[in-house]
Amino acid sequence: MTVNKKDVLLSLHDLEISFGEGKQKFVAVQDVNFDIYRGETFSLVGESGSGKTTIGRAILGINPTSHGEIDFNGHQINKKLSHQEEQEVTRKIQMIFQDPSASLNERATIDYIISEGLYNFHLYDSEEDRLQKVTKIIEEVGLLPEHLYRYPHEFSGGQRQRIGIARALIMQPDLVVADEPISALDVSIRAQVLNLLKKFQRESNLTYLFIAHDLSVVRFISDRIAVIHAGRILELADTEELFTNPLHPYTQSLLSAVPIPDPELAREKKLVVYDTNMHDYSVDKPKFVEVKPGHFVYCNAPEEAHYRKILEEQGQLTK
Repeated sequence: MTVNKKDVLLSLHDLEISFGEGKQKFVAVQDVNFDIYRGETFSLVGESGSGKTTIGRAILGINPTSHGEIDFNGHQINKKLSHQEEQEVTRKIQMIFQDPSASLNERATIDYIISEGLYNFHLYDSEEDRLQKVTKIIEEVGLLPEHLYRYPHEFSGGQRQRIGIARALIMQPDLVVADEPISALDVSIRAQVLNLLKKFQRESNLTYLFIAHDLSVVRFISDRIAVIHAGRILELADTEELFTNPLHPYTQSLLSAVPIPDPELAREKKLVVYDTNMHDYSVDKPKFVEVKPGHFVYCNAPEEAHYRKILEEQGQLTK
């Protein structure tokens, strides 16, 4: 897969998402800046409650934003849109939900669940054309045409998630927000779903925003990774760069927590504990800085100098 880094599909600028007003106002996400290039898998990684899903839902227009811009295909979408613009964004940005049990209508057949978007946007010429499209996508996700006339409760978790993938991809979207799509699945099924997502990306040049908390999973599927904590992006880099050269202490902490299958190596591994009090931002305020081409870290001036010194000692930066 070739990613054109000049072709920005989605761009977030100084994004803030808050809930409530006045003294009850809670800022869930702030100062979020990143671009997603067409054809890539951009992963957003962090612990529960860090703001990952909040950002994903804001991109889909579910969560309102209190500041900043979300630009999709060169047009701002977190503002008042006309009905036609709203319809276009809804069709072009689809979501794969975390829980395959809760995200499917138990009273509807699989045929209707997958066809609902086609009905709403009139994306078929005739009943025969609709059935042909639904049959094709159900086979592409590894299920059978006879499954179309069954109900969600008749399927396993992995099969349900395949149905959710089919429902999203039949719309032929430009961007798919995958909100922890494998976290509710058995380990044996996870690789199958990830391979399925990569297959569709190769064939249709799909772009993914992949939301997860498991770094070992995102290493397999991602082109670039952004690490989020307490509503802020703390580090962003190409996948191998982030794993080889993590700079922010929180990223180092997450990587140290990734399980190692070899018990002898696991015993030797040292866990890195992240302490927010280690940063003194009382005077020198931090900002999102590009310390190396394509590698961004949230830091203040002394921390930036420290990170650059590390990179120079490793021969990755020239003085």
